[in-house]
Amino acid sequence: MSGHSKWSTIKREKGAKDAKRGAVFTKIGNQIAIAARGGVDPTMNSALALAIEKAKQANMPNNNIQRAIDRVSDKNAAVLEEISYEGMGPGGIGIIIETATDNKNRTFPEVRNALTKNGGRIADAGSVMFQFTRKGVIEVAATGEDALLTVLDAGAEDAVEEDGEIIVYTDQKELAKVRTAIIEAGLEVKGAELQYVANGQIEIDDSETASKLLKVLDALDDLDDVVNVHTNADVTVELE
Repeated sequence: MSGHSKWSTIKREKGAKDAKRGAVFTKIGNQIAIAARGGVDPTMNSALALAIEKAKQANMPNNNIQRAIDRVSDKNAAVLEEISYEGMGPGGIGIIIETATDNKNRTFPEVRNALTKNGGRIADAGSVMFQFTRKGVIEVAATGEDALLTVLDAGAEDAVEEDGEIIVYTDQKELAKVRTAIIEAGLEVKGAELQYVANGQIEIDDSETASKLLKVLDALDDLDDVVNVHTNADVTVELE
């Protein structure tokens, strides 16, 4: 199983740049605020703990994190809603767009325009989602057979080496448990979150289609209300 592609690497690099100008803080703050609905104590709420960890990895200030948590008890704060949209990109690629919004009448047109202006389109509900499975995905800073065996012993469903790290896949309900077991086994966890993982990938092996696809994904990721973008593309060509 491998739901990662060149887009995953580009998105991580882009996220590091976005953090410098604060754009990523809005996205993560929304994720924290939604997770905090399940309880404001991260020791009792694994979803919140994971969101806070993601914020800290992006160097989000502690006061920003606390403000996001406090939104759950602020009666004047806008109510956030989690909505996922489905789209098609160049080359017949399926795209899942996760959003956190206080105004879906604003968010949907923005998502639709980002797709249509860059060679994609909105897809009917269910026409893309069935190509993906909701999984826990953990990035581990390790390589080698011993590390692979360690993460499998920690309860992972699957694990693969990619780009100098190990990508671990778990049942969505086991994400926090497996993450903790990996850390207790002495390995470094770089990130852990729920993702829509492609059941099968579509290879993109020509640079023109790949460039068009990455333009669509980049436009979606630039939207403030979009918190995650997932695709079943496997980009196998080098891009500048």
